[in-house]
Amino acid sequence: MDRPAVPAALTPVANDERIQSLDVVRGFALIGILLMNVEFFNRATASLGSGMQGGLTGANFWVSYFVQYFVTGKFWTIFSLLFGMGFAVMLTRAERAGRSFLVPYMRRIAALAVFGALHHIFLFAGDILFSYAVAATALLIVLYGRAKWILLAILLCAGGGFIPGMDWLFGIAGGVAFFGVVAWWLRGEQRMKRLGKAPVIAFIMMLVGVLATIGGAVTWFLPATPPQARFGLPMLGIALITLGTLTTRYHADKPARPWRIGVGIYCFSFLMMTGAGASMYFFPEKPPVVATKEQAKKQKEQEAERAKNLKEREERIKRETTVLTKGSFSDAVNMRAKQFVEDAPGQVGFATVLIAMFLIGTWFVRSGIMEKAQANLPLFRRLAMFGLPIGIGMGVLGSAIAMHAVPGSRGADGFQLASGLQMLGNLPASIGYVSLVILMLYSASPLNKVSVLAPFGRMALTNYLTQSLVASTFFFGYGFGNWGISRLDQMLFVAVLAVAQIAFSHVWLSRFRYGPMEWLWRAVTYWQIPPMRIKTPAAVPAVATPA
Repeated sequence: MDRPAVPAALTPVANDERIQSLDVVRGFALIGILLMNVEFFNRATASLGSGMQGGLTGANFWVSYFVQYFVTGKFWTIFSLLFGMGFAVMLTRAERAGRSFLVPYMRRIAALAVFGALHHIFLFAGDILFSYAVAATALLIVLYGRAKWILLAILLCAGGGFIPGMDWLFGIAGGVAFFGVVAWWLRGEQRMKRLGKAPVIAFIMMLVGVLATIGGAVTWFLPATPPQARFGLPMLGIALITLGTLTTRYHADKPARPWRIGVGIYCFSFLMMTGAGASMYFFPEKPPVVATKEQAKKQKEQEAERAKNLKEREERIKRETTVLTKGSFSDAVNMRAKQFVEDAPGQVGFATVLIAMFLIGTWFVRSGIMEKAQANLPLFRRLAMFGLPIGIGMGVLGSAIAMHAVPGSRGADGFQLASGLQMLGNLPASIGYVSLVILMLYSASPLNKVSVLAPFGRMALTNYLTQSLVASTFFFGYGFGNWGISRLDQMLFVAVLAVAQIAFSHVWLSRFRYGPMEWLWRAVTYWQIPPMRIKTPAAVPAVATPA
């Protein structure tokens, strides 16, 4: 009797199995990441999210403006999409091989977390790798987590939060609860016996939305209620009712659920941010009328807390600037290690946004769109045509309101509103950029030379870490000490480094199968030593483009 065939082992992707368009997009995104990061090798990362640097004029202003509104936020979003696509590629290959991919993928996540932690501590506090590792863990919860284990994790984290000094566990409990809800939306099939057999989760969303809307209406009759609550609760209610209604209508299409919930999460998050910013900008908070000593005491405590937070932020910026301009490498490592420990729990909150991008990216591959990119050029053309002007336009619109935050303004400066608009635009802009690169790649014009970025993208991890190594050595005080050069000169640095890395990637991959860090990452993922050297040096395979 013949034995059943043993499933093929899950092994690293061979060159001829790669989706080459992903490598090109990845290379394009790396350039954008460098354009964005170079500023924060000349400026404290503690000021991330505060907008354009003040005091710039002439060419330096316009360079900064271009990066802020055409680059910032768009390229980590592209990388998040690509991460989801990579997950889907690995999952698809595992399914075809008849192998479980969970254990290799968990090793992959663990290795990425280690790379990210080391990168943050030893090179650059603006690391994104650790954030991706946290979000990748969340993705496993969303796609494979069982309800009882999710509930147990929530209870354990919430309980642990009551331990002195462990209150950060409350944030993790909230994050896990959020991922559980997303998992329910994505995989749940429970339906109401009545109400047209609507999905249970849609009914719950609409119910909570109605309650939030009613609560928001009530706050208008309470004189002491801040504007954020008066506007925020109704906005939350309307958003949940809308999401519930859309869920009722579109939940049945199971293959489309990942991109729909991804877009829903992203838009919901930043619509709330934009709405809160609008309320603070158009209806700035007024000093409350103090009627009692208790109210006066409470107001004084709130003012003191705000002043304390502002002072701590300013001190952190000053301390980071001093260490990176005048301190030793040891001083910088110690500072970044402390920052990493302080900031790591907050990555769960960021993961709630990243998970949206991962799910959208997963859908792009699982639907076959990326694998058959050339056959889907009309779709990419539409995505570029609408995504880029809408996405970038929203950021430019925000710039007309505010370009940087005014400390202590409580949102009255309009910066939160402007940031919300820009963040809302980042999703369509990033998809538009991806689509534009693919259209260039498969065009019959010289634009298809964008394929030169493929080897650069194949070595994305190596090149990303190398960018930080070179930049930290060039700019920080323990290296060559070029901190604070003009924005125009920063662009020259980016151009030189990017060209050098692209050339190096071509040379390296003509002799080796993987970049150094890619080789290490694959070795850990698949728990085997992949062959590194190509026996006969050959040219790097080019991406097929029309003649």
